[in-house]
Amino acid sequence: MNLSNLKPAVGATKTRKRVGRGSGSGLGGTSTRGHKGAKSRSGYSRKIGFEGGQMPLQRRVPKFGFKNINRVEYKAINLDTLQKLAEAKNLTKIGINDFIEAGFISSNQLVKILGNGSLTNKIDVEANAFSKSAVAAIESLGGNAVKL
Repeated sequence: MNLSNLKPAVGATKTRKRVGRGSGSGLGGTSTRGHKGAKSRSGYSRKIGFEGGQMPLQRRVPKFGFKNINRVEYKAINLDTLQKLAEAKNLTKIGINDFIEAGFISSNQLVKILGNGSLTNKIDVEANAFSKSAVAAIESLGGNAVKL
């Protein structure tokens, strides 16, 4: 046995179905598309969600709820994250630019400081919003919570 006489196992390969090559091939005429209808025509492409004329699932299922167009989305940052940031960069005042440089937010996001965790240093914080517990924790150590 060598590379010149290797063959695939019996039944492992099939010849390709060549449609539209005359009636003698058995696959001429309608070329396996059947008679009439949209699928038999050239250029047919089925629309997404089309179910052959049956009412599509997307229209059968009841709709509910709504999206509030006035919703304001904040990126939440906890007090323990502030503490780690202040210790790592030796900061006493933390603003939006510090959050962007640290990679917590992108330049177009809004920040809300939440009261999870604890602070040990006096820190002045500038953010778009604060929770009541966060303001209480920051001011208890003599820091300022400045709302932008």
